[in-house]
Amino acid sequence: MSSVIQDAVVETSPEQIPVPADRELQYRLRQQELLAQLGVLALQRADFDELLHAAARLVAEGLLCRYCKVLELLPQERKLLVRAGVGWGAGVVGVAKIGADLDSPAGFALHTGLPVISNHLEHEQRFRTPTLLVEHGIRRAMNVILQGDGAPFGVLEVDSRDGDEFHDLDLAFLQGAANILGMAIERRNYQQALELSVARQDLLLHEVNHRVKNSLQLVASLLNLQATATASDDVRDALHEASARIVAIALVHDRIYKTDDVRTVDLGEYLRDLGQSVAAAASQCHVHIEAAPGLFIETDRAIWVAVIVNELVTNAAKHAYPAGADCVVDIKLTRMEDQMLELRLADHGRGLPEGFDPGRSSGLGMRVVTALARQLDASFELRGPGTQIMLRFPARVHD
Repeated sequence: MSSVIQDAVVETSPEQIPVPADRELQYRLRQQELLAQLGVLALQRADFDELLHAAARLVAEGLLCRYCKVLELLPQERKLLVRAGVGWGAGVVGVAKIGADLDSPAGFALHTGLPVISNHLEHEQRFRTPTLLVEHGIRRAMNVILQGDGAPFGVLEVDSRDGDEFHDLDLAFLQGAANILGMAIERRNYQQALELSVARQDLLLHEVNHRVKNSLQLVASLLNLQATATASDDVRDALHEASARIVAIALVHDRIYKTDDVRTVDLGEYLRDLGQSVAAAASQCHVHIEAAPGLFIETDRAIWVAVIVNELVTNAAKHAYPAGADCVVDIKLTRMEDQMLELRLADHGRGLPEGFDPGRSSGLGMRVVTALARQLDASFELRGPGTQIMLRFPARVHD
């Protein structure tokens, strides 16, 4: 049990302590203090089972009774389970059940919403006395309903073996405790419903990403099949390039459906996946990737970076090396200052033509690169020898 609840509840045997008439006011004030303690515990979001046990202890203390229990309705069994309690021996709490029908005091309180006071159980004619109470020598009891959200949770019951009587003020105290527990039960139900809704939403998002990934891979496969069926080299290359772009997008959906956060992607891990795919498609180009761990970026921006990398590696494979020569592309991703990321791509080929301007290039691949670089708010720099391309852009990850 948590230290907060342990501090709030004291094990006593209060049945043996009489309540003199001149201490009635102090007795009722103590009950209000105990209700305040229970309210604080309910607001502190304590463990639900601990809260129920604490409530039973506080109610027993407030009414100077040894026994108290929280009964939870089991609708399918039409029984009330002793979910929490104080004073009972082993094998009662969490095990014992009583009838939830109108012939039992607790069942009557549950079904009618009316409180039940039974001060002389040995002479009770309205209800049958549950076996559990008989076995423990209980002579008087009070029951009030524990409301839930739209349906009753169960019953709060206090029991005593002495021959005294419960009064209306005692019932008011018990009802106050039940009201506090009822609010805690409603909050718990809302929280469980919210958690279930979030879990379903997460499952749906993961399933959507899984299906999108599969659909994109199917489209890429169809394009590759179409490429093998054409006699035109230009058409074949265009179809393979289109397929590679689609695979780059499919990879991010593959990654995010396997993780808990669909909003961001570890860009370094993503690029490593992408590098293997691009290398296989770009004339068996050797792609070496160096990336620091934990460089998370928004999913949409990661896709833009991936398409840029795909285009630049494809361009290097097609134009940087003579026919038959090995294609090698080095990619390095690092974190700069002010939450900026730097992406460097370098080949060791023949280099770009004199006066090449990527912003005025007529090739589709370079037009895609420059357009996506603008969306990333990236600076774009070309260097030699060979072709070295540097992109610097903000990560812009949401909190």
